[in-house]
Amino acid sequence: MKFSLFVHMERLSPDTSHAQLYEEMVELCRIADEGHMHAIWTGEHHGMDFTIAPNPFLNLVDLARRTKNVRLGTGSIIAPFWHPIRLAGEAAMADIIMDGRLEICVARGAYMFEYERLSPGLDAWNAGQKMRELIPAVKELWKGDYTHDGVHWQFPKTTSAPLPVQQPHPPIWIAARDINSHEFAVANGCNVQVTPMHQDDSEVQALMDKFNAACAKYADQPRPKILVLRHTYVADSEADAMQAAHELSVFFNYFAAWFRNEKPISMGLMQPIPEAEIAANATYAPEVLRKSHIVGEAAEVIERVKSYEAMGYDEFAIWIDSGMSFARKKASLERFIADVMPAFA
Repeated sequence: MKFSLFVHMERLSPDTSHAQLYEEMVELCRIADEGHMHAIWTGEHHGMDFTIAPNPFLNLVDLARRTKNVRLGTGSIIAPFWHPIRLAGEAAMADIIMDGRLEICVARGAYMFEYERLSPGLDAWNAGQKMRELIPAVKELWKGDYTHDGVHWQFPKTTSAPLPVQQPHPPIWIAARDINSHEFAVANGCNVQVTPMHQDDSEVQALMDKFNAACAKYADQPRPKILVLRHTYVADSEADAMQAAHELSVFFNYFAAWFRNEKPISMGLMQPIPEAEIAANATYAPEVLRKSHIVGEAAEVIERVKSYEAMGYDEFAIWIDSGMSFARKKASLERFIADVMPAFA
């Protein structure tokens, strides 16, 4: 099993500057690279201080000059916000600058907050249809002299300029949850990224079952890779683990509020959620997240990740965005590298 880091800049208050958040993110990426992790993933979001990531290619190109060996991936590009020609060209240029270390994950997007601002009237169904049209078009543009007459885009004969270093193209991943997305990925030669979000390991198994069903349906296609993304905290004690569970409880309450798009937003920040409201939300109770997420001392973390390896997952990504302080994220990541990864050598 390979290990990777999934990271953004995040803040719930203006107390820390964007510049400082970026330097903290870079430091976590440096630790991942020097710790021999396989990849770093960073995504795309707009107008949200909760997840600051307006263009992952900018971050990844910078990280390519600050790291040596780690693969660098978009986790994920939001398909409906991109034109195929623009995505093909920008991704190829990034691959050149990054010396062929680029990985591309594409998703339909999740936040109605972003749809309303970048593509008014868009819904999840049409976003998914755009993703299914975008990816084959980008692959054809990398081959060259491609004319597209689709539902969402039309353009005359075009070739991506430039072309990527990796041939035939950088690895492409699909962020998948429902069976249709798994099937689209397998049928189109794409790897798959999944996350159980706040749910327990039964959802991790269910996502693998969908992937396996898709592979069986398209048995004539080579079996792609599958990555699972999971909030993970390697604690130094049970008290430390429970603190992490409380922090994740706050994180998921804000995540759900952003997803529902119901609370007031000002200067990219959500109006603070009252502590009583967080405490009353049983779905994200610390005691629940302590069990459902991979939170605990190294031996417990190893056992849980081993179970994912046994399910058939090829890559395990630590979702480090958690509302925790930089110091706590850093300590957990260092313990993961020193105390967990050697068990999988």
